[in-house]
Order: sequence, then C-alpha cells, then structure tokens
Amino acid sequence: MVAQIIFLVITLAAIALFTINLRKIIRNIRLGKPADRKDQPMKRLTTMLRVAFGQSKMVVRPIPAFLHFFVYIGFVIINIEVLEIMIDGLFGTHRIFYGLGGLYNFLIGSFEILAFTVWVSCAIFLVRRNSLKIKRFYGVEMTSWPKSDANYILITEILLMSAFLLMNAADAKLQLLGATHYVNAGAFPVSQYLMNLLPSTEQALIILERSCWWFHIIGILAFLNYLPYSKHFHILFAFPNTYFSNLEPKGEFTNMPSVTNEVKAMLDPSFVPADAAPGKFGAKDATDLTWVNLMNAYTCTECGRCTSVCPANITGKLLSPRKIMMDTRDRIAEIGKNIDKNGAEHQDGKSLLDDYISREEIWACTSCNACVEACPVNIDPLQIITELRRFTVMEESQAPSSINAMMGNIENNQAPWKYSPADRFNWAQES
Repeated sequence: MVAQIIFLVITLAAIALFTINLRKIIRNIRLGKPADRKDQPMKRLTTMLRVAFGQSKMVVRPIPAFLHFFVYIGFVIINIEVLEIMIDGLFGTHRIFYGLGGLYNFLIGSFEILAFTVWVSCAIFLVRRNSLKIKRFYGVEMTSWPKSDANYILITEILLMSAFLLMNAADAKLQLLGATHYVNAGAFPVSQYLMNLLPSTEQALIILERSCWWFHIIGILAFLNYLPYSKHFHILFAFPNTYFSNLEPKGEFTNMPSVTNEVKAMLDPSFVPADAAPGKFGAKDATDLTWVNLMNAYTCTECGRCTSVCPANITGKLLSPRKIMMDTRDRIAEIGKNIDKNGAEHQDGKSLLDDYISREEIWACTSCNACVEACPVNIDPLQIITELRRFTVMEESQAPSSINAMMGNIENNQAPWKYSPADRFNWAQES
C-alpha cells in the first residue's frame, strides 16, 4: 500500500507539473496575433496524417529517416506498455494484462524487439551527432545547451530501454524460479539473452526488477516534464503544427489588412474599413507575429535541415532559418516569464528584431522557400522573416540601399530597373 501511495503521489505531481508548463506554453502562443487556419479541414487532416504521422518528409535523407522510424514507432507502441505499468502501480498488481494469453506474449515480445531497435537507433544517433562532423549539427545558434539537449534525450531513451529490457529479464528469471507474485506471462526474445548476466538469488532479482520498474516509470514521467524545456516538444506539437500549416502555394505572400484598407480608401473615398483602429505594419517583436508563427517556434526540432538547404547560409551569409525559429521561441518564452513575474503590462525594452534577430539576417534571405520545403514538420521561417522586413520598410522606412533603389524604380519606372518605360522594348529593335 505504501508503494501504491508513493506511485500515486509521483504520478499526480508529474501530471500537474506538466499541465502547468503546457498551459504556459499555450498562453505564450496565444500572445500572437489571430490567424485563420480553420479552412479545408479534410486537406489539413490529410496533411497531418501524411507529414506528422506518416513522416513523409523525413525520407529525403534515407538513413536518418530509417533510424528515426524505429525511434518514432517504438516511442508510440512501447508506451502502450506504460498503461499496464500505471495500472499495476496504482492497484499493486503485476502484469495485469497477462490474461490475454497469446496476445499478451505477442505484445511483450514486440515491445522488446522495438525497445532493442530504439536502443540501437539512439546509440547510432548519439555517435553520429558527437563523432561525425555533420555540418547541420553546428552553427552559431547551436550553443552548448542545444547540443546537450539532444544528447540528454538520446541518453535518456537508451537508459529507459535498458531498464525495460533488464526488468523483463529479471521478471523472466523470477518466473522460472517460481517467485511469488510473478505470474508466468510474456515472451522475451531479447531480454532472454540478458538472463545469464543477472544474479541467481530470488531476493537480488526482485530488487533488480523493482528498481528497473521504478526507474522506467519515473524516467518516463521525468521525460514528460522535460519536454516543455526541450526541442523534443515536437513529439506533441508536430501534429497540430502540421494540421494548421499553410496550405497556400509556396511563395504567395499574404496581404496586410491595414494596407488593403488604405488602397481601397485611395480608390474609393467613401470606403470605410470595418476596423478603424490604426494598423501596424509587419512585426518588431514576437507578439506581433501570429499564433501560428509562435507554434512553429515551439515545434522546431533544431534538426538543421532548413539551414542546410538555405542558399544564403550555404554561401556564407549570416542567415540561418533554424536560428530564426530558435530566437523566436526564446523571445516569446522570455515575454511569458516577464508576464508571470511582472504582469501583462510589463515592458522589458527588448524586441525580437535587433535584440535577437539582426537586420543583416533578414535581408540575407532570398525568399526561395527552400527552408519551408525542407522542414519535416512544415515550419515556415520565411513568414517570420517577411514580417520583420515589413516592419523595417513600412514602419521605419529603413531598407538596404539596393532595396530602396528598386522601390524607387518601381515607383517611377513601373519596373525594378532604372530604364524609362518608353525604352523598355529597345532590345527588340533591329540593330
């Protein structure tokens, strides 16, 4: 009974802490501007199933996709076993589903094989990340914390799978010894090879089995509460993020209502916009972005696929789309902490533009959408870059000289070039 009470307290505390942190993140996302993403629900559902559930965009890089598939499937399916652990922990039972007979044996055997593939995949990922000098794992934004975060997760998953297999190995050996409370159930295609490495006495095996059982479930609950602080939050957010992703053709820019209202008023003096409040052009801070942009930031996996295909980054420019997303997430998280500490009206004098993202970065972007195409969870860094650019041009009237020259030519010559419209077809004249 004492163990059951301890288990209940730990479980409730873990769920409560996760709920608090999740609500803060959702609150932070809702600080963004409105965005209508309720259209085409079937197409959105199909996109989510294909991209998030089906991992369709991972296959561009076959080797990591193959390894990630085992980690992903293992994470989803092995956690079915957590249901049994939770029931056993609450009611003091042991392998409560053993009555399923052959189906139970099949499930436990499948869980073991998946646990082994997860173990191997994470070990390869760990070596690959720390030993191979893969360029996309590096960059100015990849400071000690992002690197450590990835390693912590991989090591944790290896430890959790090791605990699961050792727990089963000890359980199987206790079943052979006829230990009380250890029913004959389950198939152990992997852990059977660990049995000879374990102690022979019943008491030592019980201590080992119980220790691994507690480590496994507490590790899962700790992992759950680590997610809100980690890039691995995409485990949860990848699904809503792909559902609410942009379905319009890539490269099609949105019209700002404030600009549309001004144009309509110029064409029709009697036009009165529905919203008479003065509009703001673009975005200077994270709260000027839409809630979709902010959800994108929290979903970022920091995999670097966007940066690895960015032509600006490849040619040595300062821009890194991954950094854009990480900076946006860090800024909105900072705003959220300020709200918690000082109230909603607090202003810290900082902004996303200049304090986190430099102007050199946003003007290095070629608007090619390569980063959007490469992202495995449909994140759109270009939207954030575009909004920051709009602010600098339309609110501050600041842009690189080449941009100003182009805009002046469009205004005067109806084309980006400095030639007069009357001379536009001179090239077609015979010499």
